[in-house]
Amino acid sequence: MKFFRWGAVGQERPGAFDAGGKKRDLTSLVQDFGHNTLHKLTGEIDLDRFPVVDETNGSIRFGPPISRPGKVLCAGLNYRAHVNEAGAKVPEEPVLFLKSPTSLSGANDDVDLPSWSNALDWEVELCVVIARRARNITTDQALDHVFGYAVGNDLSDREIQLNRGGQWTKGKSADGFCPLGPYLVTPDEVENIQSLSLWTRVNGETVQRSSTADMIFSVAEIIAYASNLMTLEEGDVIMTGTPEGCAMGRANPPWLKRGDIVESGIDGLGDQSFRIVA
Repeated sequence: MKFFRWGAVGQERPGAFDAGGKKRDLTSLVQDFGHNTLHKLTGEIDLDRFPVVDETNGSIRFGPPISRPGKVLCAGLNYRAHVNEAGAKVPEEPVLFLKSPTSLSGANDDVDLPSWSNALDWEVELCVVIARRARNITTDQALDHVFGYAVGNDLSDREIQLNRGGQWTKGKSADGFCPLGPYLVTPDEVENIQSLSLWTRVNGETVQRSSTADMIFSVAEIIAYASNLMTLEEGDVIMTGTPEGCAMGRANPPWLKRGDIVESGIDGLGDQSFRIVA
């Protein structure tokens, strides 16, 4: 099943696509998709009994497919080719950091370029939304705790991230620095999570094209590892790393600037397109 949140910023409503591709409004089932609501979406849902989303005034806006998560946990340096372009060593354990939940934005929303940002980079990532509390679980148990998958972009100002005190979080957490969605796709619709193509285009030029098969630590390994360090809760988001092709990997990095259009996508999970604005 593909879930989504739609409507104006701060007024999003929950929805899902039915078997015929119609958008259904699930407001009468759950108030929103987030902490303490995802468990209500387990089992069979008769989507035909819910009203079709009204699009008479034009196409709808897709918000982030999950409302304010408790945390956005990120894995860095998790694709072999990206480690090489970054000039880093292959990590022996997952590299984890946090991204502020306030950085979430819709898949096609404009992204404001902060006045302090002069080295903004793109990073398409496979994202995981946790279905229920996970603490000290094993790799074999990990995927049973996944509610769904989504496309994400871990936008990062490399100057702030790498040269201003060594704190990755502060270079990655500005408002809008985490376009997420447009959909939240349940695991039954994904044949093999470790064999998905993912890509990014900037102003029409393909800059990233890879597969989740290049991950150093699998999705299950990241979830299990994280659960042994902290409790994962319903609605938490985990970003699983980006492949090669980032701006930072070039001799003269073409950092994102006002007017640039970034498009990203992952097989079966949809795609996003957003503009960098002042």
